Amino acid sequence: MPDAAIFPVGAAARDRFVLDRRGARPAHDPWRHQGVLVEEERTADGRRARVATAFLTGRECPWRCTMCDLWRYTTVEDTPRGAIPSQVAAARAEAEAHHGSIEGMKLYNAGSFFDPRAVPDADYDTIAAALGGIPHVIVESHPALVSERRCRVDRLLDALAESRRPSARTTELEVAIGLETAHPDALDRLNKRFTVDGFRRAVAVRVFLLVSPPFVPEMEQDEWLQRSLDVAFAGGATVVSLVPTRPGNGAIEVLSDGGLFRTPTLTTIERSFELALGHAGSRGRVFVDLWNLERFAACQQCLNSRRQRLQAMNLEQQIGPRLRCATCGDE
Repeated sequence: MPDAAIFPVGAAARDRFVLDRRGARPAHDPWRHQGVLVEEERTADGRRARVATAFLTGRECPWRCTMCDLWRYTTVEDTPRGAIPSQVAAARAEAEAHHGSIEGMKLYNAGSFFDPRAVPDADYDTIAAALGGIPHVIVESHPALVSERRCRVDRLLDALAESRRPSARTTELEVAIGLETAHPDALDRLNKRFTVDGFRRAVAVRVFLLVSPPFVPEMEQDEWLQRSLDVAFAGGATVVSLVPTRPGNGAIEVLSDGGLFRTPTLTTIERSFELALGHAGSRGRVFVDLWNLERFAACQQCLNSRRQRLQAMNLEQQIGPRLRCATCGDE
């Protein structure tokens, strides 16, 4: 079957393809965050820092990316003014109550942070105040909102600088962008609505790349992962985070049935991370996303050991010895 019979051509048709295959959207309170996760992360100088990830509630992203399921964690209406600062303050308090002081905080709103309908510009000062004293802040955005509306990035930077507490270090703002892949055809069909050149103009510090992205032939996955790493680091990234492509949004299942996507296995994730670490060299740090890793594991007996190995590789930035499982025989 021709690819066009499975996945349409044209932006409007692709938007409809994605929207028509969605399930029901859960209801969310725009004044409540959806969870806080505290993890250790290796810093640029080789230390281990406690970093909190706040999963914020806000308006859905205006883009309809083919592989994305984050719309489930968003609202249909614009985020009310004051809601995001309230969520950030609550998330920080929760993280510090259970884990002590934190050195970094990721503000992930299941969309683009610099979308004013998701995070009102008027909230920047109070967001910064809620983050006061945290030396490192990470937000995620679509590249179009970074390159074309740089004023919002600068506005948040100014707010963070003004909120700095006495004797505290200057807060660093890290902008993360989902490049996903540098494969030009796959990037286009992921419906991201930007090109590699558009990514370069945005200048990201942290870049997300997909493990096993749709539309990239299986035999070319490793080559395009390396090429994508090259694009990310050449564009100014100091961190690349690998995110396994997960099914579950409806559109991905159709692509899978049509042979345009294969869900990565845990073995694929391990191999991709090893390849990426070796290829990155000294150009920057490479992490692999371990959230919901059980979705990709065929054997529960070795899952925890393999998770621990990957976490150690995240922290040490070195490839660890392979593990062999007596139950499944995988290595």
